[in-house]
Amino acid sequence: MYGKGTVSINAENIMPVIKQWLYSDKDIFVREMVSNGCDAVSKHKRLVATGEAQGDDAPYRIDVVVDKAAGTLSFTDNGIGMTAEEVEKYIAQVAFSGANDFIAKYAGEQGGGDDAKIIGHFGLGFYSAFMVSDKVEIDTKSYTYAPAARWMSVDGLEYDLSLSERTARGTTITLHIDEEDREFLDLWKVRETLEKHCAFMPVPIFLSEVKQPKEVKEGEETKEEDKPAEPEQINDTNPLWMRRPADCTDEDYRAFYRKVFHDFEEPLFWIHLNAEYPFNLKGILYFPKIRNEFTASEGVVKLYNNQVFVADNIKEVIPEFLLLLKGVIDCPDLPLNVSRSFLQNDGYVKKMSAYITRKVADRLVSEFNNRREDYQRYWDDIHPFVKYGCIRDEKFYERVKKALLFKTTADEYLTLEEYRNRNCDGEECTVYYASDAKRQAQMIKLYTDQGKDVVLLDTLIDANYVTFLEYAEREEKISFKRVDAAADGLTEEGEVSEDERKQLEAEFREALDDKELDVQLKPFKTDDMIAMITVDEQNRRFSEMSARWGGKDLNLPEKRTLVLNAKHPLVGWLKTAEDGDVRKAVCCQVADLAEMARQPLVADRMVEFLKRSNELLTMIVAQ
Repeated sequence: MYGKGTVSINAENIMPVIKQWLYSDKDIFVREMVSNGCDAVSKHKRLVATGEAQGDDAPYRIDVVVDKAAGTLSFTDNGIGMTAEEVEKYIAQVAFSGANDFIAKYAGEQGGGDDAKIIGHFGLGFYSAFMVSDKVEIDTKSYTYAPAARWMSVDGLEYDLSLSERTARGTTITLHIDEEDREFLDLWKVRETLEKHCAFMPVPIFLSEVKQPKEVKEGEETKEEDKPAEPEQINDTNPLWMRRPADCTDEDYRAFYRKVFHDFEEPLFWIHLNAEYPFNLKGILYFPKIRNEFTASEGVVKLYNNQVFVADNIKEVIPEFLLLLKGVIDCPDLPLNVSRSFLQNDGYVKKMSAYITRKVADRLVSEFNNRREDYQRYWDDIHPFVKYGCIRDEKFYERVKKALLFKTTADEYLTLEEYRNRNCDGEECTVYYASDAKRQAQMIKLYTDQGKDVVLLDTLIDANYVTFLEYAEREEKISFKRVDAAADGLTEEGEVSEDERKQLEAEFREALDDKELDVQLKPFKTDDMIAMITVDEQNRRFSEMSARWGGKDLNLPEKRTLVLNAKHPLVGWLKTAEDGDVRKAVCCQVADLAEMARQPLVADRMVEFLKRSNELLTMIVAQ
């Protein structure tokens, strides 16, 4: 049994994969070494609990020790340990069982592409040590009376197995760090890596550094920094998500949020997930302040397996729109040693994802029903996430639709049903909205003066959101129109001469040099406005969408209409004024003022407007 040996398969095929592809981040080997120690401790606990092993008073722990002078990084546990036979079986054989199939599937057929990425490989974990080492040693003693064993290999292919001098139960894995990876002999680097991957593992992890004794001259005191450092515990073995929600305070949740996400802005609220059937899932999801910049921001949802960190933002498990949140999800039943393509098609994973979505939706509805004032204060922060979720997931929309709010220009918050009851008569309902409250203030006032609510839809997602709502609520005959989309509701019934309209249309087309301009002459309900420019709602949405998604070369024209207020004195003057430069200048000025109520004038048009304004003022003064 003792002596030299080789692993039982063509390991030269798999070692390059482990080093170069399976673990894209080298520091993952720390997670694997500590995970092995946690497994060993868990096994011994079970044997003690069943009476198959003798317990003792020594607390379970894992020690990570940096020895820069020796060039080693060691991982020691006081778990179950191994006999020489078990070392040969588990290290040289079982760890590589099925490895040839693995090579064929992931390194050959799929070529290591994104779809083939592996999320976790705890079976092959030990061999990740060779990513950073030019020699690896194992000293282990079983909980049985078998002698201790020592395993050593420089490449993972050939090994020496011999007796060890170890006397305590457990295992020490010693990595002789190669020259290329000397950073893992720096205490700060190892601490950073442990905090990243092992911050919540269930067994206490202690980090320390071997310091070389410094020669102290006679009469000289030893400085504090020269004394050996006490091992510091790195991890929290009982993280918040593993506790019962009833045992957690609001301050516990906030402190955990600050610690894990380094965000010192308070979360709005959170959801504590705790499911045991039909799957085991625990976690906490936080609603951060997203604001309007949601497209440029992404939350962090950390995925764990039995308190072992696996990865951030695994969208196969966590619905994509929930990745705008921050939180932790612990799925001990999740098959992590499979490809993401498998997760995408796995029914078990889909149920898990649906459960998370449902819990989030239910919490939003609960907040709306029971704490509406607080919910309204949250709305400005969370609405981009909620809207995105509705668009992406129809079931999510169905669950939350009664809790969807619209903020009005008067700073009120209304549901769609409340808006309809306040503003619409009959079967059809038009929701009037503004995309820029300051720029569109004059048009907003035209509606609010008549007692109509105008809602604010001023984020990037809103263009898609209103289109989605019109489709989702098509049976309710809901439509959305921006305040500059039409003059509906702003004008009165009244006699308007078609000849006068045609005359003004011809005059404005000529003055503006726009042969396609459509001019309408209608009596407004107010005398304050001379004219307004309207842009067809659907035509404008299509143009904006094309520009946003790279279709600028299409240069789609907007269907624009200049609506003149037949009741305004200046429009009355235009009907009878003699042709000439003054009348032409007034036509241009009216059109520019109407345009400025929608959006800024740009480039040459603004220069011309300012020049013309000066000329008209000079003419008035000269009279």
